Amino acid sequence: MSKIGLQLYSIHEKTAKDFLGTIQSVAEIGYEGVQFAGFFKTSARDVKMVLDENGLVSAGAHIALDQLQDDELKRTLDYQKGIGNKLIICPGIPAERRQSTDDYKAVAETFNQIGEICKKEGFTFGYHNHDFEFNRFEERTGFELLFENTDPSLVKMELDCYWAAFANHDPFDIIDKYRNRIVSLHIKDMKMVNGDKKGTEVGNGQLNFDSIVTAADEYGIEWLTVEQEEFERDPYESLAINLKNLQSIKSKVEDGGSS
Repeated sequence: MSKIGLQLYSIHEKTAKDFLGTIQSVAEIGYEGVQFAGFFKTSARDVKMVLDENGLVSAGAHIALDQLQDDELKRTLDYQKGIGNKLIICPGIPAERRQSTDDYKAVAETFNQIGEICKKEGFTFGYHNHDFEFNRFEERTGFELLFENTDPSLVKMELDCYWAAFANHDPFDIIDKYRNRIVSLHIKDMKMVNGDKKGTEVGNGQLNFDSIVTAADEYGIEWLTVEQEEFERDPYESLAINLKNLQSIKSKVEDGGSS
Protein backbone atom coordinates (compact mmCIF):
# COMPACT_ATOMS: atom_id res chain seq x y z
CA MET A 1 0.00 0.00 0.00
CA SER A 2 1.17 3.51 -0.74
CA LYS A 3 2.85 5.53 1.97
CA ILE A 4 1.73 9.07 2.86
CA GLY A 5 4.27 11.86 2.64
CA LEU A 6 4.22 15.65 2.76
CA GLN A 7 5.74 18.00 0.21
CA LEU A 8 7.46 20.54 2.46
CA TYR A 9 6.70 23.38 0.03
CA SER A 10 3.25 23.30 1.65
CA ILE A 11 4.82 25.05 4.65
CA HIS A 12 7.75 26.76 2.94
CA GLU A 13 7.50 29.85 5.15
CA LYS A 14 8.07 27.63 8.17
CA THR A 15 10.90 25.61 6.62
CA ALA A 16 12.65 28.85 5.64
CA LYS A 17 12.69 29.91 9.31
CA ASP A 18 13.34 26.54 10.99
CA PHE A 19 13.98 23.78 8.47
CA LEU A 20 14.89 20.94 10.81
CA GLY A 21 12.34 21.89 13.46
CA THR A 22 9.60 21.93 10.84
CA ILE A 23 10.53 18.42 9.70
CA GLN A 24 10.18 17.28 13.30
CA SER A 25 6.73 18.91 13.52
CA VAL A 26 5.63 17.04 10.39
CA ALA A 27 6.71 13.77 11.99
CA GLU A 28 4.68 14.60 15.09
CA ILE A 29 1.55 15.01 12.95
CA GLY A 30 2.09 11.45 11.73
CA TYR A 31 3.39 11.61 8.17
CA GLU A 32 5.59 8.73 7.03
CA GLY A 33 7.91 10.77 4.85
CA VAL A 34 8.76 14.23 3.63
CA GLN A 35 9.42 15.45 0.12
CA PHE A 36 11.92 18.26 -0.05
CA ALA A 37 11.69 21.61 -1.81
CA GLY A 38 15.04 23.15 -0.90
CA PHE A 39 17.54 22.48 1.86
CA PHE A 40 18.37 25.98 3.13
CA LYS A 41 22.14 25.38 3.20
CA THR A 42 21.68 22.54 5.70
CA SER A 43 24.29 19.79 5.68
CA ALA A 44 23.24 16.38 4.41
CA ARG A 45 24.38 14.91 7.73
CA ASP A 46 21.97 17.11 9.71
CA VAL A 47 19.06 16.38 7.37
CA LYS A 48 19.67 12.63 7.62
CA MET A 49 19.93 12.89 11.38
CA VAL A 50 16.56 14.63 11.81
CA LEU A 51 14.90 12.11 9.49
CA ASP A 52 16.30 9.16 11.41
CA GLU A 53 15.55 10.64 14.82
CA ASN A 54 11.91 11.17 13.86
CA GLY A 55 11.28 7.93 12.03
CA LEU A 56 10.85 9.62 8.65
CA VAL A 57 12.10 8.68 5.22
CA SER A 58 12.55 10.79 2.13
CA ALA A 59 9.57 10.84 -0.24
CA GLY A 60 11.74 12.48 -2.87
CA ALA A 61 13.14 15.92 -3.58
CA HIS A 62 11.99 18.61 -5.99
CA ILE A 63 15.09 19.95 -7.68
CA ALA A 64 15.10 22.68 -10.32
CA LEU A 65 16.21 21.81 -13.84
CA ASP A 66 19.35 23.97 -13.68
CA GLN A 67 20.56 21.89 -10.71
CA LEU A 68 20.15 18.69 -12.71
CA GLN A 69 22.56 19.49 -15.50
CA ASP A 70 26.31 19.39 -16.03
CA ASP A 71 28.45 19.67 -12.89
CA GLU A 72 25.44 20.67 -10.79
CA LEU A 73 23.90 17.23 -11.27
CA LYS A 74 26.86 15.45 -9.67
CA ARG A 75 26.77 17.81 -6.67
CA THR A 76 23.01 17.30 -6.39
CA LEU A 77 23.26 13.52 -6.45
CA ASP A 78 26.11 13.46 -3.93
CA TYR A 79 23.97 15.49 -1.50
CA GLN A 80 20.92 13.28 -2.06
CA LYS A 81 22.99 10.17 -1.35
CA GLY A 82 23.96 11.78 1.94
CA ILE A 83 20.35 12.20 3.08
CA GLY A 84 19.24 8.79 1.83
CA ASN A 85 16.96 10.09 -0.92
CA LYS A 86 16.62 8.06 -4.13
CA LEU A 87 13.80 9.94 -5.90
CA ILE A 88 14.69 13.06 -7.89
CA ILE A 89 11.78 15.09 -9.25
CA CYS A 90 12.02 18.02 -11.65
CA PRO A 91 9.19 20.30 -10.45
CA GLY A 92 8.58 22.26 -13.65
CA ILE A 93 9.94 23.64 -16.91
CA PRO A 94 10.95 27.31 -17.32
CA ALA A 95 8.46 29.22 -19.47
CA GLU A 96 10.98 29.95 -22.20
CA ARG A 97 11.59 26.22 -22.69
CA ARG A 98 7.94 25.21 -23.26
CA GLN A 99 6.65 27.41 -26.05
CA SER A 100 6.39 24.86 -28.87
CA THR A 101 6.38 21.20 -29.84
CA ASP A 102 10.11 21.41 -30.54
CA ASP A 103 10.70 22.93 -27.11
CA TYR A 104 8.98 20.02 -25.39
CA LYS A 105 10.87 17.49 -27.51
CA ALA A 106 14.15 19.18 -26.61
CA VAL A 107 13.27 19.11 -22.90
CA ALA A 108 12.31 15.46 -23.26
CA GLU A 109 15.77 14.68 -24.62
CA THR A 110 17.33 16.58 -21.71
CA PHE A 111 15.19 14.51 -19.32
CA ASN A 112 16.40 11.29 -20.98
CA GLN A 113 20.00 12.36 -20.39
CA ILE A 114 19.33 13.29 -16.76
CA GLY A 115 17.37 10.08 -16.21
CA GLU A 116 20.17 7.93 -17.62
CA ILE A 117 22.73 9.44 -15.25
CA CYS A 118 20.35 9.18 -12.31
CA LYS A 119 19.64 5.52 -13.05
CA LYS A 120 23.35 4.68 -13.27
CA GLU A 121 23.84 6.32 -9.87
CA GLY A 122 20.97 4.38 -8.27
CA PHE A 123 18.31 7.10 -8.44
CA THR A 124 14.85 7.34 -9.96
CA PHE A 125 14.18 10.50 -11.97
CA GLY A 126 10.72 11.89 -12.65
CA TYR A 127 8.77 14.96 -13.66
CA HIS A 128 6.03 16.80 -11.75
CA ASN A 129 3.31 18.53 -13.75
CA HIS A 130 1.33 21.70 -13.22
CA ASP A 131 -1.55 22.70 -15.50
CA PHE A 132 0.45 24.33 -18.32
CA GLU A 133 1.67 20.98 -19.67
CA PHE A 134 -1.89 20.27 -20.79
CA ASN A 135 -1.83 23.16 -23.27
CA ARG A 136 -2.07 21.87 -26.84
CA PHE A 137 0.54 22.17 -29.55
CA GLU A 138 -1.16 21.07 -32.76
CA GLU A 139 -2.47 17.57 -31.96
CA ARG A 140 -0.54 16.89 -28.73
CA THR A 141 -0.44 18.38 -25.28
CA GLY A 142 2.87 19.31 -23.74
CA PHE A 143 2.24 16.52 -21.24
CA GLU A 144 1.92 13.95 -24.03
CA LEU A 145 4.97 15.32 -25.83
CA LEU A 146 7.08 14.96 -22.69
CA PHE A 147 6.13 11.41 -21.89
CA GLU A 148 5.92 10.15 -25.47
CA ASN A 149 9.45 11.38 -26.15
CA THR A 150 11.10 10.13 -22.97
CA ASP A 151 12.29 6.62 -22.19
CA PRO A 152 9.88 5.03 -19.66
CA SER A 153 12.81 3.30 -17.97
CA LEU A 154 14.59 6.64 -17.42
CA VAL A 155 11.87 9.25 -16.87
CA LYS A 156 9.04 8.53 -14.44
CA MET A 157 6.03 10.62 -13.49
CA GLU A 158 4.87 12.39 -10.35
CA LEU A 159 1.29 13.19 -11.25
CA ASP A 160 -0.13 16.24 -9.51
CA CYS A 161 -3.78 15.23 -9.31
CA TYR A 162 -4.93 18.76 -8.47
CA TRP A 163 -3.28 20.37 -11.48
CA ALA A 164 -4.55 17.65 -13.81
CA ALA A 165 -8.09 18.27 -12.56
CA PHE A 166 -7.50 22.03 -12.76
CA ALA A 167 -6.78 21.53 -16.48
CA ASN A 168 -10.01 19.52 -16.80
CA HIS A 169 -8.41 16.07 -16.97
CA ASP A 170 -9.51 13.18 -14.76
CA PRO A 171 -6.50 12.13 -12.65
CA PHE A 172 -7.73 8.53 -12.63
CA ASP A 173 -7.60 8.35 -16.42
CA ILE A 174 -3.99 9.57 -16.44
CA ILE A 175 -3.01 7.18 -13.65
CA ASP A 176 -4.59 4.30 -15.54
CA LYS A 177 -2.83 5.21 -18.79
CA TYR A 178 0.61 5.76 -17.26
CA ARG A 179 0.30 3.17 -14.50
CA ASN A 180 3.79 1.77 -15.08
CA ARG A 181 5.55 5.14 -14.95
CA ILE A 182 4.02 6.82 -11.91
CA VAL A 183 6.16 6.75 -8.78
CA SER A 184 4.33 9.38 -6.75
CA LEU A 185 1.03 11.26 -6.71
CA HIS A 186 0.69 14.81 -5.47
CA ILE A 187 -2.45 14.99 -3.41
CA LYS A 188 -4.56 18.07 -2.74
CA ASP A 189 -8.27 18.66 -3.20
CA MET A 190 -9.99 21.37 -5.23
CA LYS A 191 -13.11 23.40 -4.58
CA MET A 192 -14.86 26.26 -6.34
CA VAL A 193 -14.84 29.66 -4.61
CA ASN A 194 -16.72 32.43 -6.41
CA GLY A 195 -16.15 30.64 -9.71
CA ASP A 196 -12.41 30.10 -9.12
CA LYS A 197 -10.66 26.79 -8.51
CA LYS A 198 -8.91 26.74 -5.14
CA GLY A 199 -6.86 24.20 -3.22
CA THR A 200 -8.26 22.67 -0.06
CA GLU A 201 -7.79 19.69 2.25
CA VAL A 202 -8.36 16.16 0.99
CA GLY A 203 -12.04 15.32 1.38
CA ASN A 204 -13.17 18.95 1.45
CA GLY A 205 -13.35 19.37 -2.31
CA GLN A 206 -14.51 17.66 -5.47
CA LEU A 207 -11.73 15.26 -6.48
CA ASN A 208 -12.57 11.57 -6.34
CA PHE A 209 -9.84 10.32 -4.02
CA ASP A 210 -11.48 6.92 -3.61
CA SER A 211 -10.66 6.15 -7.26
CA ILE A 212 -7.22 7.78 -7.04
CA VAL A 213 -6.16 5.87 -3.92
CA THR A 214 -7.63 2.64 -5.27
CA ALA A 215 -5.59 3.05 -8.46
CA ALA A 216 -2.46 3.89 -6.47
CA ASP A 217 -2.92 0.69 -4.48
CA GLU A 218 -3.65 -1.46 -7.53
CA TYR A 219 -0.68 -0.15 -9.52
CA GLY A 220 1.80 -0.14 -6.65
CA ILE A 221 2.45 3.61 -6.59
CA GLU A 222 4.81 4.19 -3.68
CA TRP A 223 3.89 7.67 -2.49
CA LEU A 224 0.74 9.69 -1.88
CA THR A 225 2.37 13.05 -1.27
CA VAL A 226 0.19 15.74 0.23
CA GLU A 227 0.78 19.26 -1.03
CA GLN A 228 -1.44 22.16 -0.04
CA GLU A 229 -0.68 25.75 -0.99
CA GLU A 230 -3.86 27.62 -0.05
CA PHE A 231 -5.03 27.63 3.56
CA GLU A 232 -8.13 28.82 5.40
CA ARG A 233 -6.86 27.69 8.81
CA ASP A 234 -3.55 27.09 10.54
CA PRO A 235 -1.37 25.14 8.09
CA TYR A 236 -0.50 22.45 10.61
CA GLU A 237 -4.21 21.93 11.29
CA SER A 238 -4.80 21.56 7.56
CA LEU A 239 -1.94 19.09 7.25
CA ALA A 240 -3.44 16.99 10.05
CA ILE A 241 -6.84 17.03 8.30
CA ASN A 242 -5.21 15.93 5.03
CA LEU A 243 -3.47 13.05 6.76
CA LYS A 244 -6.52 11.90 8.71
CA ASN A 245 -8.82 11.97 5.68
CA LEU A 246 -6.28 10.29 3.42
CA GLN A 247 -5.67 7.56 6.01
CA SER A 248 -9.43 7.01 6.21
CA ILE A 249 -9.67 6.62 2.42
CA LYS A 250 -6.72 4.22 2.44
CA SER A 251 -8.35 2.13 5.17
CA LYS A 252 -11.58 1.96 3.19
CA VAL A 253 -9.69 0.86 0.08
CA GLU A 254 -7.81 -1.79 2.07
CA ASP A 255 -11.01 -3.09 3.65
CA GLY A 256 -12.69 -3.24 0.25
CA GLY A 257 -9.73 -5.10 -1.20
CA SER A 258 -9.87 -7.76 1.51
CA SER A 259 -13.62 -8.41 1.43
